[in-house]
Amino acid sequence: MTCKTPLLLAALLALAACKPAQEPPPASSQPPAQAPTPSAPAPVEDTPAERVTAEFPTLKMKAVDGSDYDLAAHRGKWVVVNFWATWCAPCRKEMPELSALHAMRSNIEVVGLAYEDIETPEMQAFLTKHPVTYPIVVVDPFDPPADFATPRGLPLTHLIDPQGKLAHSFLGPVTAADIEKQIAAAK
Repeated sequence: MTCKTPLLLAALLALAACKPAQEPPPASSQPPAQAPTPSAPAPVEDTPAERVTAEFPTLKMKAVDGSDYDLAAHRGKWVVVNFWATWCAPCRKEMPELSALHAMRSNIEVVGLAYEDIETPEMQAFLTKHPVTYPIVVVDPFDPPADFATPRGLPLTHLIDPQGKLAHSFLGPVTAADIEKQIAAAK
């Protein structure tokens, strides 16, 4: 019997495989259901557009030290607008180099835009431990400056030419050499 059991199983499997396909269900007298009509796309005015940095961005904000920062006041110089945060390790790493660039080059200004939810006293305490030579402005991440794209990552650095025009944007860490190379290429 043990020899017949595998043969019996094989025969049953073969019969199951030969079973005729099921008949389709009978057609009903109702018409087939129609697919829902896709809704029309929202008008362009109702769809929020992705923000981009303006060709000639403006920026007027209060710096952490209490001074007023106005990007337009720096016409005639290259301006490095650096979005960063205290919790961002690559941002903290580039701060000393940006600070040196700001201090050593009379034709280049740097402004740091702290893109995080932090109070001024907390930022001042951070800057006591990590001093820089350039102004720092705290930017509300839920209401960033209108003329700048919302950062997709940090650090994000924009290079503004002496006429106030956006010359280049860097996503990720930037060095003084990167900035000077971009300035040289623009001349």
